[in-house]
Amino acid sequence: MTRQSLNCLAIVLAAGEGTRMKSDRPKVMHEIAGRPMLGHVLAAVAASGAGSRAVVVGPGHDAAAALAREAGAEVFVQAERRGTAHAVLAAREALAAAPDVVVVAFGDTPLVSPATFGRLIAAIRDGAAVAALGFTAEDPTGYGRLVEAGGELVAIREHRDASEEERAIRLCNAGLMALDGRRALALLEGIGSTNSQGEFYLTDVVEVARRQGLKAVALVTDEAEVQGVNDRVQLARAEATLQARLREAAMRGGATLIAPETVFFSHDTVLGRDVLVEPHVVFGPAVIVGDGATIHAFSHLAGAVVESGASVGPYGRLRPGAVLRSGAKVGNFVEVKNAEIGPGAKLPHLSYVGDASVGPKANVGAGTITCNYDGFNKSRTVIGEGAFVGSNSSLVAPVTIGAGAMVGSGSVITDDVPDDALALGRGRQAIKPGWAAAFRARPENQKKKK
Repeated sequence: MTRQSLNCLAIVLAAGEGTRMKSDRPKVMHEIAGRPMLGHVLAAVAASGAGSRAVVVGPGHDAAAALAREAGAEVFVQAERRGTAHAVLAAREALAAAPDVVVVAFGDTPLVSPATFGRLIAAIRDGAAVAALGFTAEDPTGYGRLVEAGGELVAIREHRDASEEERAIRLCNAGLMALDGRRALALLEGIGSTNSQGEFYLTDVVEVARRQGLKAVALVTDEAEVQGVNDRVQLARAEATLQARLREAAMRGGATLIAPETVFFSHDTVLGRDVLVEPHVVFGPAVIVGDGATIHAFSHLAGAVVESGASVGPYGRLRPGAVLRSGAKVGNFVEVKNAEIGPGAKLPHLSYVGDASVGPKANVGAGTITCNYDGFNKSRTVIGEGAFVGSNSSLVAPVTIGAGAMVGSGSVITDDVPDDALALGRGRQAIKPGWAAAFRARPENQKKKK
């Protein structure tokens, strides 16, 4: 079979309850880098060339099933939990289509790369009936061992069943596997139950293949890549591993991270060349930062676009729908939501701009807010090109500030302001000479009367 003609099916096992997570959510729906673990696995197998995907879930795991379908996978339910081989056979309908290669992955092992899945697929393409993924463990205690002889894999032996000689083996089973798809159903059906609970384990497929005179091989990857997640501690470790990958990729792609260990990325963060990211910045999902932009310290961005040469922060907050055009500036303690900030426009400090359009080179003074919500509906504010909004102003939407217009400090603007006009929406200042001194003297006069 050639790469071009390869028909690959990936079966992702996602039926685990995740009791140790102490959560109401299925284990595989817990996120790392802003994406559920199951989503990471589905994306990786798709990128490796698996044209069809099946996900095996437990009863009632509606969220995991919905995510799988959204990713284009078929969903199968393992009604009874009777081992990993039994879980794979829950996707019997997909297996019956006899794909060229079947890859078995796990929804709680989210860091396996497309390249590693590709190596498993290649091993089947090169003639193996079974290819198992392993890693060299620092401490192999408790892991199944990959037992090799003559350059082939002869067994996967669980720690409790291994001889002293086998326990000395440090090549451990990662659980992931690829099978010759034309033989997969027969191999899996050849696995018998090996314990009193009547459970069927995928690891036994190696010995089934060997009995049929078929070749099995072991592939080796890094231990960190195949770390599984069973509790919150392991979830944090997986997050740390993925964040380290994302930081390195960002820097190798041309971005500068002053303190990389303090920056947190989403799986889909995009940074251009010569982007500068200062310490303690968090990127939520769906953020794109253009060439030469600067993200200052302690800023948080999600669902936002920052174009070339723009800057955010320090302590900037960009919420979904925020778009900063080239050269725009969002300064310290400014929040922007569902708003376009035009080229060269400035929101220097202490402002909220939501559901708005700010024109090119406009300037929005400190303490300005767009009052976009009336308790029932959200309305839009438009600030024209070159407009100047004085500090501590409230713009009550829907309202338009015309191009070149000015708003006096402390104004509440409820009506549209024409181009190049000045708008004042505040009480007139009154001065009463000597009033303050008389006020301060009043308590003293009262004390004297007593």
